[in-house]
Amino acid sequence: MRSPSVSLLCAALPALAAMQPAAGQDAGRGELLYEQRCSACHSLDADRTGPHHRGVFGRRAGSASGFAYSPALRRATIVWDRDTLDAWLANPEALIPGQRMGYSVDNATDRADIIAYLRQVPPLGNGSQTGKQR
Repeated sequence: MRSPSVSLLCAALPALAAMQPAAGQDAGRGELLYEQRCSACHSLDADRTGPHHRGVFGRRAGSASGFAYSPALRRATIVWDRDTLDAWLANPEALIPGQRMGYSVDNATDRADIIAYLRQVPPLGNGSQTGKQR
């Protein structure tokens, strides 16, 4: 028979594991990867070849005001969260056929780090604007 302490520890292990960041959720590394891989087409606050990314979490795909999305993205009904962003970055065409992003991130750790960075980006402050071409 196990002691109560061992049983309590076994019961608590899943909760403790959930508190630890999963592999590949380094927002600092994600910021560097974002600058290296994403900033040619995207920025946090300005639409470029691709739409701005500030506030992407919880936003419906194809809905950032003022950006000229492909018809496929305008019709999309997904909402950006960790899982949908991971699927998008891994293979945009598989997630939303007919989209126009010709880039993917094959490495799962790199995707997780970029997503962790985007998730921790603060929302806009008063008087700030996003979406204008830069």
